[in-house]
Amino acid sequence: MDFELSEEHRMFRDSVRSFVDKEIRPVAREWEHAGRYPTEIVEKMKELGFFGITIPAAWGGLDADLVSMAILFEEISKGWMAIAGILGSHSLACRMIVNSGTEEQKRRWLPELATGVRRTCIALTEPDAGSDLQGIKTVAGKDGETYVIRGTKTWITNARYANPMPVLVKTNPDITPSHAGMSILMVEQGTPGFEVTKDIGKLGYKGTESCEVVFDDCRVPADNLLGGVEGQGLKQALGALETGRINIAARSVGIAQAAFDAALRYTADREAFGQPINRFQAVQLKIADMATQVQAARLLTWWAASVADTGKRADMESGMAKLFASEVAITCALDSMRLHGGYGYSTEFDVERLYRDAPLMAIGEGTNDILRTIIAKNLMKGL
Repeated sequence: MDFELSEEHRMFRDSVRSFVDKEIRPVAREWEHAGRYPTEIVEKMKELGFFGITIPAAWGGLDADLVSMAILFEEISKGWMAIAGILGSHSLACRMIVNSGTEEQKRRWLPELATGVRRTCIALTEPDAGSDLQGIKTVAGKDGETYVIRGTKTWITNARYANPMPVLVKTNPDITPSHAGMSILMVEQGTPGFEVTKDIGKLGYKGTESCEVVFDDCRVPADNLLGGVEGQGLKQALGALETGRINIAARSVGIAQAAFDAALRYTADREAFGQPINRFQAVQLKIADMATQVQAARLLTWWAASVADTGKRADMESGMAKLFASEVAITCALDSMRLHGGYGYSTEFDVERLYRDAPLMAIGEGTNDILRTIIAKNLMKGL
């Protein structure tokens, strides 16, 4: 068993770190507080090919493995987690098109998605349906060679830039079980009846938009049915979420590592009672716990990515990684804030942003309690 990165992975990590140090860290605090969209950073990520991280080389992508994807999201999240969010939903949707799209759909969308000329996301959540995707109310009725979509989606990252936007709908809302009547339709920008109605205010995760999207008799060509067959939508979405949970786990590790790094530096510099506070045993115990948790979360994330890279379903492994890493992100962000004392509550220090960003990791791509049930069900399959 080898718990170290390959030379190729290390080189990739170093290149991403260099990008983060040069393009993200110098502006993250100012732009995040201003709620400014990071247009210049997005353009640089296009140049570096990051939007093609989950797209095969045949379609112009990086054709990277999921361990590389995890490295990318961790390193970017150490600088500013919201930037990783811009890539996250895009990469998830691209992998879904790769795995489930028809050849014509791949030809139509993947080359421009790989370069970032087009960007995408995934529209699953609704005002009354989050983790319970079978409870969605958005419907799409067939009318000749088009589908007519009616419904509302919410908390959609990249909504204002997505072209196309994969939308989970019920094409047969009366069938039992519900998942047998669910499909994904690809909605392109400018389609009549498709409107991004508002940006949702958030505690953290600023810099990238999270939007409400309304479909009011939105007509989509039948050719935009992902995979060309109705009734596959929930399966396609859940397959994508498996990758999405690795993405969230990696972003959580990035937050936790940044919180730990900040605490390590601060406790070495801050003096109390005539000595650096890292000389006090109570502080040392906290630092040791944080370091151990971060490394455990990272290894769990790489393990989940490695299992998924074999082609096997990794619902349990990705669930474990996302569950553990997100809880570590929350714990480390809070502990780092406490170790900073009053400065941890100041907007002049990055730790307050980490504290605000961390809770989302326990919610996104399935709440942690839902993931616990998924893990348990997988463990009981062999009984």
